[in-house]
Amino acid sequence: METRTGANAMGSDGTGGASASVVSARGLGLTFETNDGPVQALSDVDLSIGKGEFVSFIGPSGCGKTTFLRVIADLEKPTAGTILVNGMTPQEARERRAYGYVFQAAALLPWRSIAGNVALPLEIMGVPAAERDQRIRRTLDLVNLAGFEKKYPWQLSGGMQQRASIARALAFDADLLLMDEPFGALDEIVRDHLNRQLLELWARTDKTICFVTHSIPEAVYLSTRIVVMSPRPGRVTDVIESTLPRERPLEIRETPEFLAIAHRVREGLRAGHSYEE
Repeated sequence: METRTGANAMGSDGTGGASASVVSARGLGLTFETNDGPVQALSDVDLSIGKGEFVSFIGPSGCGKTTFLRVIADLEKPTAGTILVNGMTPQEARERRAYGYVFQAAALLPWRSIAGNVALPLEIMGVPAAERDQRIRRTLDLVNLAGFEKKYPWQLSGGMQQRASIARALAFDADLLLMDEPFGALDEIVRDHLNRQLLELWARTDKTICFVTHSIPEAVYLSTRIVVMSPRPGRVTDVIESTLPRERPLEIRETPEFLAIAHRVREGLRAGHSYEE
């Protein structure tokens, strides 16, 4: 697999440095048993994600992007190969609450205030009330929702609801954030705004982020590395390392360097037969 070189050194197999790996998959495969027979969702996935990286996964619908995130989160069990999350099995990582998960829909409880929604995982964890309130204030401030603690989800726009969902995932301060196409249902203007805010959040927290998207511009704008996946069975067909600076105004999307990386992603998708010819 061809890879680019840049600020984050990568091994000859296109993976990040193993010594600092937050996620490390080797020969990972997953086959679902269905009434119509087995369905191979992932096949022979080799990938390492280093601490502090922002890695986007892109590919056609059904290519295993979300399935890979769900394996990291121990929501699906692989049927082949191995995967470690901070050196632990996904089950151990889940039990130690080593990650936060942001779903495609905000999935906020309508009868709870925004503060109450952010507090939910902290309540389950048994975090004392005083510390819980402190974390709620801190995470809502991180996503620019300070002052909306007493509002209810139905009183917020779609973009604000997703920011509340991100705050909930950040509340227990896990180093790893898994984001499954969180902005896909939003209009382009709101999506651009949240993309910029997410980069600012990443810079302030130094989280490791795994981000699923169908948008090439979004993947290029946000990422330190872009993982291109093939149609089912999902395989990693290319890993593209960004040479863009960490400071990225929206205008960077019009630069030759940005367009060159976007072209490389498109070529990777075509090579993986992601498009109908």
